[in-house]
Amino acid sequence: MKSGGTQLKLIMTFQNYGQALFKPMKQTREQETPPDFFYFSDFERHNAEIAAFHLDRILDFRRVPPVAGRLVNMTREIRDVTRDKKLWRTFFISPANNICFYGECSYYCSTEHALCGKPDQIEGSLAAFLPDLALAKRKTWRNPWRRSYHKRKKAEWEVDPDYCDVVKQTPPYDRGTRLLDVMDMTIFDFLMGNMDRHHYETFEKFGNDTFIIHLDNGRGFGKHSHDEMSILLLSKEEYRLSALMEESLLGDRLAPVLIRPHLDAMDRRLRLVLRVLAGCVDKEGYAGVVEDDLTGGLTAATLARSSPGHR
Repeated sequence: MKSGGTQLKLIMTFQNYGQALFKPMKQTREQETPPDFFYFSDFERHNAEIAAFHLDRILDFRRVPPVAGRLVNMTREIRDVTRDKKLWRTFFISPANNICFYGECSYYCSTEHALCGKPDQIEGSLAAFLPDLALAKRKTWRNPWRRSYHKRKKAEWEVDPDYCDVVKQTPPYDRGTRLLDVMDMTIFDFLMGNMDRHHYETFEKFGNDTFIIHLDNGRGFGKHSHDEMSILLLSKEEYRLSALMEESLLGDRLAPVLIRPHLDAMDRRLRLVLRVLAGCVDKEGYAGVVEDDLTGGLTAATLARSSPGHR
């Protein structure tokens, strides 16, 4: 079992000593997050991890480590080979004669929330490990636009109209592309409906001249019927994002990874993103909104970020 985190994750070791992070299936593809659930108590979905990897590639971010779906034999590939006695002791046979286990974690690790196979086959996502910290140290950053993770309190950015100006003058967001990378990550999360981006990581070696690693996307794709517009606070029909995602996801062994309503929701959210950007362009002008990262030149948007009055 992987230590830390609110829900059960397993470290799978292969015959060649390679490792991957396994998130087992907790919900069917058709189940939506219950409307009374807070974002911080939502289930993590294995298919969200798979879909996030494909979406990240389609958007050409390339910031999500490789993730693939697999069907795992819980008896032969987990219970009979694990050296983790705590995990082994949580295996049992359900009244329906299915093999189940629940492991140890902060939430949802109990007999009532057990993970059960059919009879011992279970779906899951396998995410490739990043290089060992001894080879590539990483730095963890608190997301300036993280939520409060409280039932009643709001985060500072939700109540302070000047919050963005303060962030723009605070390292590492006062220079380079870090603030733009956070905006990329925010749109990435909005397309998935992911509200659970409390921290992010970067490779330490490159200082501020680096990129954000889009890790831990399991709470995306929870609601296809709701667009969380607060995530965005900070297309032509023939090029529909849903069509690209559908085609990309067909290559995964657990296809179909997303049901049609989630694919349609991405098209709807993309139109909302483009509508917001169009409003910004109308207000600030194209050069004041769009960063030219192809020629390496400094645009008005780059220079203006250091101005406290610029939004």
